[in-house]
Amino acid sequence: MAQPVFELPSGLELRPWRVSDADALVAAAREPAIRQWNRLLVTSQAEARKRIERMHERWQTEQSATWAIARPDGGQAVGLIGWGDIDLNGGSAEILYWILPAGRGRGAMVEATKRVTQWAFDDLGLHRLRLCHAVANSASCRVAAKAGFSLEGTMRSALLHEDGWHDEHLHARISSDI
Repeated sequence: MAQPVFELPSGLELRPWRVSDADALVAAAREPAIRQWNRLLVTSQAEARKRIERMHERWQTEQSATWAIARPDGGQAVGLIGWGDIDLNGGSAEILYWILPAGRGRGAMVEATKRVTQWAFDDLGLHRLRLCHAVANSASCRVAAKAGFSLEGTMRSALLHEDGWHDEHLHARISSDI
């Protein structure tokens, strides 16, 4: 299946990652606010290009579905959103995302989360979607709430970051929530 492209109300779009987007992955790995909450080990253009190739391979093997959040008409990538840990038989997946400063402040992450959630339910036929984030990551908690993901609880010492283990909030949506 070809990866769909989605336009967002904020004027950005969700599209497949391109090798030319390698700079965005390297920039994200260097951005303190992203690096604090994500384990991005991409430190060079070569590593970034390999990561983008793996994104396409994982799409083809139905293991994950990852989009660039970008300016329309072939513009620069300013973020990433997608579904990892896709279990088509079990009907579940977990969302992952980050956004560079150039894409912040216009509600794009909430829009993107809502759009890929609709796609996961409507096109993949998934039943349960998870959104997990460090308890201290208040921005992700706001995205989860605004995108309709209910807080289900706290998982103790569940996620390793650069500064050690963090408790994680577990949010979820099920297909009947829409």
